[in-house]
Order: sequence, then structure tokens, then C-alpha cells
Amino acid sequence: MTISRRNVLALAATAVAASFTTPSFAAQNIVDVSLWDKGQNSMNKLGQGKMMGMGMAANMGMAPMGIAASVSKIPTGEITFKVKNDSTSFVHEMVLAKVADPGKPLPYDKEKERVDEAKAGDLGEVADLGPGQKGALTTTLKPGNYILYCNIPGHYALGMWTLLTVTG
Repeated sequence: MTISRRNVLALAATAVAASFTTPSFAAQNIVDVSLWDKGQNSMNKLGQGKMMGMGMAANMGMAPMGIAASVSKIPTGEITFKVKNDSTSFVHEMVLAKVADPGKPLPYDKEKERVDEAKAGDLGEVADLGPGQKGALTTTLKPGNYILYCNIPGHYALGMWTLLTVTG
């Protein structure tokens, strides 16, 4: 039996394509997350003007701190958040929570200058990353809206949050 060059190429292409459907080659849901601020004076804005948390009436373009995610939508399933603190001045963290209404503020304790994580529904976090440090969180998420936020005192109120939509 002879095999033509065309058949060999077709078999090879099929084998390569099949290898990418196995778990070791399957595409992963990865979100790269940058925790950033505008330097040492960032905390000076705390208490000046409106709070910049989710659902609060403030100009987010003026935020001295923030979280940037590589995507705003991602398919359901196992998701890995690769987090880097891009600050040169502050410790930051990333907390994950599901939100029912992205227009509503999270439960915020003004005295502690922090979100009440238990009431907000903490689903995991990468805690206390010093400047330049990296961390990761892998979790399985169902369709819905989620928030990534920093809960170091004052940071959330200064705009350190972003939304992520998980699609079905």
C-alpha cells in the first residue's frame, strides 16, 4: 500500500490538531493583573473628594491607585489570576468577590477604610504583595460579574478595583 504525500500531510495535521485538545495542551483561562499606584503621594488623596469604590459617584480617571486586568470578559471554568504589584511604594493585594449588581457599592467600613470581606463574599485572594512581587490565584468561576479589589486600608476607596465578567 502506498501513501501519498497529501495523505501524510493530512494525517500529520490531524495528529497535531488532536494533541491540542488534550488537557496538557488545552488553552488556559489566564488573567494577568497589575496592581498599580501613582507613587508615594497616592494616599494623600484619601478623604479628599468622593470615594472611588464600585458604585460610588466619582471620576475614576482621577484615581491614584488601580487594578488593571488583561481581559474584562473570560469564559467560565478554571481561571488563574497572575498578579503583579507594579508599585514602587506600596504593598497591595487582590481580593476576588462575586457581585450581584455592579452599580451597587460593596459593604465598606469607613472606620477601618476597608471592604467587609465576609459580607462581600470573598472567593480568594493574593495577599500582601510588596513592590515588584508576584502571586497567583487559581479558582473555578461560574457565569456572572466579579470584582477584583485591593483591601489594604484606603486603597479600594482610592479606586483600586476592576470588574470581570465570566461568560457561559
